[in-house]
Amino acid sequence: MDTLARYEMQPLHVLMLSILVLYLGFYLNRKIRFLSEFYIPPAVTGGLICSTVVAVVYGMADLEIAFDMRIRDVLLLVFFSTIGLSAKLRTLAAGGKALAILVVLAAVFLVFQDATGILLAMAFGVHPGYGLMGGSISFAGGHGTAIAWGAEAEAAGLAGAGAVGIAFATFGLIAGGLLGGPVARWLIRSNRLEPESAARATAVEKGTAAGDGRAGELFNILTAILVLAVCVALGDSVNRFLFEKGVLLPGFLTAMFVGIVITNLSDFLRVEIHPVTIDKFGEVALNVFLAMSLMSMQLWTLATAVGPILVVLMAQMLVITAVVVFLVFRAMGRDYDACVISAGFVGLGLGATPVAIANMDAVTTHFGPSPKAFLVVPLVGAFFIDILNALVIKFFIGFMAF
Repeated sequence: MDTLARYEMQPLHVLMLSILVLYLGFYLNRKIRFLSEFYIPPAVTGGLICSTVVAVVYGMADLEIAFDMRIRDVLLLVFFSTIGLSAKLRTLAAGGKALAILVVLAAVFLVFQDATGILLAMAFGVHPGYGLMGGSISFAGGHGTAIAWGAEAEAAGLAGAGAVGIAFATFGLIAGGLLGGPVARWLIRSNRLEPESAARATAVEKGTAAGDGRAGELFNILTAILVLAVCVALGDSVNRFLFEKGVLLPGFLTAMFVGIVITNLSDFLRVEIHPVTIDKFGEVALNVFLAMSLMSMQLWTLATAVGPILVVLMAQMLVITAVVVFLVFRAMGRDYDACVISAGFVGLGLGATPVAIANMDAVTTHFGPSPKAFLVVPLVGAFFIDILNALVIKFFIGFMAF
């Protein structure tokens, strides 16, 4: 009887491979028209190919390739630190109404998502609790929420709920990265939208700043590294302190809050933190994080239940597309910013916040910046959606007497 061999790739090797995966994604996106026209993030393109190769090696050579993800975890903290460092109080105030509207829309969507999952579970003749695993627990919640609630569900008697949740979360991560761009493309073209002239001026200004050599100066780079290190380290300290007080928050959230405090304090003290350099660090951290996440997916674990999973996935993709087109896009103003927010909302509702940012980045790379979208979507994804999701999940659990 053959035994399964296992090889674990060390952190620096994982980092090198993730960059190569990104190179592959950039190359294929340039060469394959469909990928570029529908704004598929390069990390999604390269990451899916890598995870497919890993699955083939597993199936044909009985070799499991595992990845040490410690660097990925740090990159997530760095990325959210850059989000915090870009959140000026004056900008937050300007986006307050849009943020409030998007929070309400997120709550409505979560109800639709869970109702869809429960109805499909009943149609398949299984316990409605599995429908929650095929709803906001795994899709909007992601892997972490799926693992946490999966353990609770298994303790309550739903066998294999954790594995089901992880499978849905994995497919959702893929779908979120593949669907957001095409939805935004359709909205932009059907409504003949483009960025405001001010946004275009900002893009030119940023391009000039990035190209005139100042953003690459050693001082700006060292300052950015120092500030990001402070955000990560101080955010971890705040997180540990809150944990001791019984307050549980994700580490990336406290790192982002520290970034918000630092950037607004620097404004008050008239100390400049070079925004272009910070943005570049954020872009690198996001793309490498997403590449690592997608290339490490264990696709072979999804094979046994791929049929029902795909049915649920297609239904959830239809639900979020309808919500985005008929609710999110219209409520957010029917303009270019609304299109970018819509792309991010798809990534948020099916995958995770980094997928949402990657979708928006792919769209704005083609059409120009959207500061409003990059402000409100990360805030909803980093904080509000987790709270809303917990409330909606508990409502449905109480409703089903689960």
